[in-house]
Amino acid sequence: MGMNMCLLLFLMISSCVAQQKSDSVAKGNPFIRHMYTADPSARVWADGRLYVYASHDIAPPRGCDLMDQYHVFSTSDMVHWKDHGEILRANQVPWGRKEGGFMWAPDCAYKNGTYYFYFPHPSDSNWNSTWKIGVATSKKPASGFKVQGYIKGLDPMIDPCVFIDDDGQPYFYHGGGGTCKGGKLKDNMMEIDGEMKTMEGLVDFHEATWIHKKNGLYYLSYSDNHDKDGKHNRMCYATSKSPLGPWEYKGIYMEPTDSYTNHGSIVKFKGQWYSFYHNSALSNHDWLRSVCVDKLYYNEDGTIKVVVQTSGLQKNTGTVATSDK
Repeated sequence: MGMNMCLLLFLMISSCVAQQKSDSVAKGNPFIRHMYTADPSARVWADGRLYVYASHDIAPPRGCDLMDQYHVFSTSDMVHWKDHGEILRANQVPWGRKEGGFMWAPDCAYKNGTYYFYFPHPSDSNWNSTWKIGVATSKKPASGFKVQGYIKGLDPMIDPCVFIDDDGQPYFYHGGGGTCKGGKLKDNMMEIDGEMKTMEGLVDFHEATWIHKKNGLYYLSYSDNHDKDGKHNRMCYATSKSPLGPWEYKGIYMEPTDSYTNHGSIVKFKGQWYSFYHNSALSNHDWLRSVCVDKLYYNEDGTIKVVVQTSGLQKNTGTVATSDK
C-alpha cells in the first residue's frame, strides 16, 4: 500500500473516531456534557437557530475565581447542539485584571447588523470592587468577537442583561448583592442613556437578572437568597407594564437545583417557551456546573407555572455538542 493511501486511510479512521466521540448521545439534561458550563443566556437570531452564551467553569475549580474562556452553543431543533468554540478569554481583555479568571455570566444582543457580547470582568486584583461590564462585537453570532471597551459609569456589579423592546429601544440591566438596576442604552449599545435606576418591587433579589416580554407584559426573572436544608437559589420573577418597573413580585418559577447557585434565561423558540438554567448533575460539585433546559408554561392570567426540572425534554435524548475546533 502506497504512502498516500496509508495517510488517507489514517485520516478516514481518525475522522470516524472523532465523529463517534462528538455525536455520542447525551442522555437529556444537562445538554452540554463535554465541558462544564453555567449561566446560560439563550437568544434566538434571524438565522432561525437558538444560541446559548454560557460561562465556563474551569476544572479543578477554585470557587468561581477561575471561570474563563466563553463558548457559544446553538441548535435548530433543541436536540442536536453545536459547540462553536471559544469566543473570548480574560487575557484578551485589555483593561482586565492581570490574574485573569472571573469571566462570569454573559449576555448577547443584536442591533443594526452587529452582535454585542456583554460580560462582567474586574479591572483590578481587588476584584469585588472593580467589576466592569465589557462589550465585544462581531458581525457573526458565534465567532469573531473583539473587545471594544466597557460601559462607563456603572456601579461595580455583575450579570449583564440587555433587552431590546418592540420599538427598537435597548435597555441594560445588571445587579448583585441584593441590588438590581436598569436603564436605557444609547443606539451605540455601549453607553447608558440617562441614569440607571434601582428596580423597585423585587422580593429577596440576589442576582441573575433576565428580561423577557409576553403579550405586552414585561417579566424580570432572577435568583433569590434562599438557603435552607441544603437547598439554595430559587428562580423568581416579577412583572410590569414598563421595562423599568415598578415591578410586582409574582413568586417562584423554579425550585433549587442540586447546585449552590442558579442562573437562568427564558426564551420562546419555534412556538414553545423554554427555561434555561444550570445544575451540578455531572460533577456533584457546586462550582462545576452544567447548563440545562426545560419547557416553561404560563397560566391564562400570564403567571408562570413552576418549571418541572427533568432529565431531558420530551423529545428525549440530545447529542453532545459538536465542535468547530
